[in-house]
Amino acid sequence: MFYIAICDDDKKSVSILKEKMSLVLKKNNIVADISLYTQSQILQYDIQEGKYFDLILSDIEMPHMDGMHLARYVKQYLSDVIIIFITSHTKYAIDAFELAIFRYVPKNSLNIKFEHAIQDAFKLIVGRSNRVYCIDMPSRIERILHQKILYIEREGKNSVLTLTDGSITKVRKSLSDVMKELASKDFMFIDRGTIVNIQYIVKIKDDCVELKDGVRLLASHTKIEYVKQAINSYWEARI
Repeated sequence: MFYIAICDDDKKSVSILKEKMSLVLKKNNIVADISLYTQSQILQYDIQEGKYFDLILSDIEMPHMDGMHLARYVKQYLSDVIIIFITSHTKYAIDAFELAIFRYVPKNSLNIKFEHAIQDAFKLIVGRSNRVYCIDMPSRIERILHQKILYIEREGKNSVLTLTDGSITKVRKSLSDVMKELASKDFMFIDRGTIVNIQYIVKIKDDCVELKDGVRLLASHTKIEYVKQAINSYWEARI
């Protein structure tokens, strides 16, 4: 069972999105519970009270609490939730790196882009259980979800994984070996001694790569242009 929230201050838009979502779910044999909201504050309160969602579809421009502020609030409680903005205002896309918005679907392109965006979202949700980095050592065994890895740095003969909750874990392997084992395009070298999870990059300035929560890492001069191109491609694919 998946849990979905649809939030838009326009009741007609909510009804249209529910109908389209129901059709996609039926077509793909997906069972889900859909909660409808015409006030972003009510969704905020429900999440604050412990309600869980795998996927949230939201408008951006809404009264009281707009989609950007709602997404920022929601991420404090549901850090792994997938958020798709259904909106006429894709101009906000570049301002939302830090919110890790999964995709933007223009309201005037619902018939073209909606189903594909939803299918991709569910593929990610289902695939998360398999996308793990495994540490098998004589002293311990760990399974770490890729999405929980913020960045990885070299420390002597160890690779140190810093996770999104601020904790760290070490593995006695080179960064190159760790990168091969990750086998994911979500990770990239920004320096010989640093790998970052591209989905958490919020800003690039000069040779500094800023991640969520204000984490700043230096990129090498030879890598910085590659990093910029990669983040641009990453976000263009989500607009």
